[in-house]
Amino acid sequence: MKKKFKRVILVLLFMFVNVSGLFAADGKPIDSGATAWMLTSTALVLLMIPGLAMFYGGLVRSKNVLGTIMHSYVAMGIISVLWVIVGYSMCFGNNILGGWFGWNSNYFFLKGIDNSVLDAGIPEYVFSMFQCKFAIITPALIAGAFAERVNFKAYCFFIALWSLLVYNPLCHWVWAADGFLFKMGAKGAIDFAGGTVVHISAGVSGLVAALYLGARRGYPYQVIRPNNMVITMLGAGLLWVGWFGFNAGSSISSGLSTAQALTATQMAAATGALSWIIIESLHQGKATALGFASGILAGLVAVTPAAGVVQPWGAMSLGILASFLCYMAIQLKNKLGYDDSLDAFGIHGIGGIVGAIFLTFFIRKSWMQEAAAAHGGSWTVWNQLGVQALAVSVAIIFASGMTFIILYLLNKVVKLKSSEDDEMAGLDRSYHGERGYGMLNPS
Repeated sequence: MKKKFKRVILVLLFMFVNVSGLFAADGKPIDSGATAWMLTSTALVLLMIPGLAMFYGGLVRSKNVLGTIMHSYVAMGIISVLWVIVGYSMCFGNNILGGWFGWNSNYFFLKGIDNSVLDAGIPEYVFSMFQCKFAIITPALIAGAFAERVNFKAYCFFIALWSLLVYNPLCHWVWAADGFLFKMGAKGAIDFAGGTVVHISAGVSGLVAALYLGARRGYPYQVIRPNNMVITMLGAGLLWVGWFGFNAGSSISSGLSTAQALTATQMAAATGALSWIIIESLHQGKATALGFASGILAGLVAVTPAAGVVQPWGAMSLGILASFLCYMAIQLKNKLGYDDSLDAFGIHGIGGIVGAIFLTFFIRKSWMQEAAAAHGGSWTVWNQLGVQALAVSVAIIFASGMTFIILYLLNKVVKLKSSEDDEMAGLDRSYHGERGYGMLNPS
C-alpha cells in the first residue's frame, strides 16, 4: 500500500513539474509548438548573417575578403549589445517624444521580461532575440555598398549610430503597436518581415554612403573581379535557407500564416532566380551564377514585406518584377558610374521598394475583406496603395537624410574612407593584420 501511495505521489509530482513548465510565472500559457518554431526561426535568421558575409566576401578582391566578412560578423557583436541595452525598448516600448521612438524601462537590459510571455504564447525573450537578428543584419547589408574602401573603426561607429538613429525609429513606426505607420489606414502599412524596415532603409542608406565616400580607387577603369564565386553561391544558398525564418518566422506563430509565408518565400526566390538568368541570357547571351544568386535575392527581398498577404502566384509575380527592375537598376548604375560595390541599393533598395508598393495588387481577398471590416466600410486596393506609398516615402526620406547626417558628423571625428595606402594594401592587412587566404600577394 505504501509503495502504491509513493508511486501515485511520484506520478503526480512528475505531472506537476511538466505541466508547470508550460506556464510562465505570470500564469500565461506557453505554446510549445509556436515557441519551438520561433526558436528555430531565430537561429535561421542568425544563419543569414554568415550567409551574407560569404555572399559579400566572395564578390570582393582577395585582399579584402576577410575585412568584408568582418563587416557582417562585427555587426553581430555591436548590435546585439545595443539591442539588449536600449534597442528593444526603443523599437517596441511605448511612444515617447511624440512617437519618434519607444521606451519602456522594463526593457532596459531586458530586465523586466524575465518571466514574460506574449499573447502569442511565446516567451518574450524569444521574440526579443528574433527581432535582434533583424536589427543585426540590416546595417550589415549596407556594408555591401561601400565594400573595399571603408575604415573599419569608422564602420563600427557608423553601424552603432545608424542602428540607434535610423533602424530603431523605423522599426517602432512600422511594427510597434502604437507606431504611426502601424496604425495608418485600415490595418496599417503592410511590412510583414521587413521590406521597409530592413531592405529599403539599408538599400537607400547604402546608396547615400556609396555616393558620400566616393568610388574605389581605380573604379570604373580598373577591372574588379570577384575572388571566389563558390563562396558567393554558398552564401546565397544560406541566405535562401535562412529567409524561411526571416519571413515565415515573422508570423510569430506556428500555423496557417506560417505556411503561407513560407510558400510565398520559396516561390518568389525560385521565380526571381529563373527570371534573372532568362533576362541575362537575352541581354548578354549567357546565364551566370552571379545572375542566378542575384535573382534569388531580388525575389526574396521583394516578397519580404508581402509574404503574409499574397498567394503563391502573387509571390511569383513579385519575383519576376523584382528581377527585371533590379537588373535594370544595376545596368543604370553601370551607366551612371557610381560605385555601389556589391549592389546593396540595386537589389535591396529597389527590391524592397518593388515589394512594398506592388504587393498591393496581389493581396489575397480575405485580407482586403478584413481591412474593409476594420475600416468600418470599404477599403480598396487604391486606399492601401496610398498607405504603402507613404510608408515607402517616409523610409526613403528618413533613412537617406539621417544617414547623410551620421556620415557627415562621423567623418569629422573618424575618417570614413580608407587612406590610399590602406586601400591599395587591402582591408585584410590594413585593419586586421591578416590575410583571408594566406597569400603573399593578394590582389
